Amino acid sequence: MQAGLFVWRSFMPIQKNQIHRLEITDLNSDGNGVGKIDGFVVFVPMTAVGDLIEAKIVKVLKQYAFGIVERILSLSPDRIDNDCPVYRQCGGCSLRHIRYEAELDIKRRQVEACFRRIGGIDLTVERILSNPHTEGYRNKAQFPVALRDGKAVAGFYAKRSHRVVPCGDCRLQSPAFAPLVRVILDFIDEYHLPPYDETNHTGLIRNLYLREAPATGEIMVCLVATKKHIPSADELARRLVACNPKVKSVLVNRNSQKTNVILGDRCSVVWGKPVIHDVLRGVDVELSPLSFYQVNSLQAERLYDLAEEYAHLTGEETLVDLYCGAGTIGLSMAGKAKRVIGVEIIPVAVEDARRSAQRNGVRNAEFLCADAKEAARSLAQQGLRPDVVIVDPPRKGCDASVLQSICEMAPQRIVMISCNPATAARDCGLLQQQGYRVEEVAAADLFSRTLHVECVISLVKETISER
Repeated sequence: MQAGLFVWRSFMPIQKNQIHRLEITDLNSDGNGVGKIDGFVVFVPMTAVGDLIEAKIVKVLKQYAFGIVERILSLSPDRIDNDCPVYRQCGGCSLRHIRYEAELDIKRRQVEACFRRIGGIDLTVERILSNPHTEGYRNKAQFPVALRDGKAVAGFYAKRSHRVVPCGDCRLQSPAFAPLVRVILDFIDEYHLPPYDETNHTGLIRNLYLREAPATGEIMVCLVATKKHIPSADELARRLVACNPKVKSVLVNRNSQKTNVILGDRCSVVWGKPVIHDVLRGVDVELSPLSFYQVNSLQAERLYDLAEEYAHLTGEETLVDLYCGAGTIGLSMAGKAKRVIGVEIIPVAVEDARRSAQRNGVRNAEFLCADAKEAARSLAQQGLRPDVVIVDPPRKGCDASVLQSICEMAPQRIVMISCNPATAARDCGLLQQQGYRVEEVAAADLFSRTLHVECVISLVKETISER
């Protein structure tokens, strides 16, 4: 075995710590630049297509290697200056050094490649919804809190670690958040409130959680703590409201568990309301810390507009909305459908959906608390024949049995909204085997400067003559 290993290494084109001249010809799904040395693939982060670099090899595997930029010899035309001081440490904005137009093309081609490689569906993605606001678009922020040199800091975990990189002023977050974070950190220091230490499971303040409703301007501030109450919380609320009068809700969320999950399941109101209100596609939405809601709600409206376009609603359709969350998609389309049935497994989300339907005067929508797989099977067994099924699954995609039950209900159209093109391509490949044709795929950029890309897919039931 040792001899074999020696022979393999002797033919390796590169070795660790060597420096090689490298042209970046592509970006992979992790945002790393791709180059080749004598046909051997090398991945280099923080590069752009067209960069000519000297790369130091830091890790060599059997099929590929990783390198870091030692020197840039020639700049890509897609490269721009980084304007964030913690960009390299944080790792959230993987594409911040690339022109936005090039970023959109990368994401569009990524969706195409997933459908071709994983789904076996050869298509061209003609449309990508660009983000009108590539800065300040996130309406929710979650900052872990830590102690640095005796002072409280908040920021983000560095890549593949739980080391907090201080950054209370992220450019992707709402500009309203940074001053409020500063108020909280000053309060923590002044009142000697210990940040949580996950190694020893000691301390009080774990995370800062902020939400803003773009349509109304209302802001929620929530401190995630190991106890139900924090000292002098009413004074903190006074300072927060003085900093920004749009703060309408100050809460404490208790999480005393040894877990990486940010939120516990109970919140107590310190000041103001337990919820804030937003409006999405004409639907009045209540938001608590536990509510699921699109982080980029303004761009999500355009995403849902496209989903409605693909649904081809005339007012006579029965629409089933699987993985419906708080019901926003179905409720926003209820005025153009005859009947809406939403399905969601999380009880609090179902209750949110039902209250939203009542509050918005929507009488043709009902919401079931059930697993999508069981609900789809039950509806199919009841003989329900919806005209349109909308699915908005988690990143892992749809369970195969969900897809099977959808096909048994035999809707004329399926509209899939996905935050993971890879699982969307896989699921669409399975649906095509069951007689559904992918009619169109559009990409959507909801999380600019990051690697994430969403897509919307229109599938139509084929007739016998089409097969």
